[in-house]
Amino acid sequence: MTTTLHAPAPESAVPSPSSSRRRSARFADSERGRPRPWIFAGLTLAALFWLFPLIWALFSSFKQRSDLFAYPPRLVPADPTIGNYVALFEKYPFVSWFVVSTVIAVVSTAITVFVCSLAGFGFAKYRFRGQRLLFDIMFSSMAIPFAVIIIPLFVMLAKTGLATPWFALIVPWVAPAFGIFMMRQFCEQSIPDEILDAARIDGASEFTIFRKVVVPLLRPALGALAVWSFLGTYNNFLWPLIIVSDPDMYTLPLGLQSIFGAEGRQYDIVLAGSILAAIPSVIVFIALRKQLIDGLAAGAVKS
Repeated sequence: MTTTLHAPAPESAVPSPSSSRRRSARFADSERGRPRPWIFAGLTLAALFWLFPLIWALFSSFKQRSDLFAYPPRLVPADPTIGNYVALFEKYPFVSWFVVSTVIAVVSTAITVFVCSLAGFGFAKYRFRGQRLLFDIMFSSMAIPFAVIIIPLFVMLAKTGLATPWFALIVPWVAPAFGIFMMRQFCEQSIPDEILDAARIDGASEFTIFRKVVVPLLRPALGALAVWSFLGTYNNFLWPLIIVSDPDMYTLPLGLQSIFGAEGRQYDIVLAGSILAAIPSVIVFIALRKQLIDGLAAGAVKS
């Protein structure tokens, strides 16, 4: 019987404790999902790519009209001026447009969040005759293009005397099918029936259950719906163009379009108005960013 003696492994082939620790740390980082530096670099480039038009508009709002088309283009204005903002407030009722747009968007968003959450809760947690048919009709309405219903909706509002800006710009859009469907899905995923049954045993009414139990649990979804509804209403152009005829009641998209088409292409004043018009959207996003991100993340995970 022969005994084979193996030569000891070279020192370089034996992993050192420090290299093992580094590999373990890298493995732990990957297991925890810690982003790599190249991911940060890619996200930074993507953010700069999307922010660059806004940055360019901000600097250009302080340029004179002749400097906007200078070649080669310059980001920083050579001779900064606030004349564009002064002309915006002196020549046009911009404050009125700003107030109208903001009030309509805030009121519409508040009503939309309430109606959609209540309807979604009803579809998710209650059983009644015709529920499936009613939900299918509501859901299928998302397949109807907006252009198809513009004329019938306007004729109906005009014949009933309801084609006033405050009513027509808010009420027809407070129960969007997408919002109801979104709230229904979140109610089914995030609200166990046992919690509702416990509240009923404690003597709570159905609306009290909705207000004190359901709404707090739906906070991420409500934030996401609020951002979606506010931006959609605030930036809407086509429907206000049909409804509003008084220049003092213009929304911001209509007002900026009227500036752009009046007395030539007034790019400088339009840029100043666009920067001011973007402020409410930015504030809403910053205020509700946590709820928006939590809502999107919760909707992407199956319970």
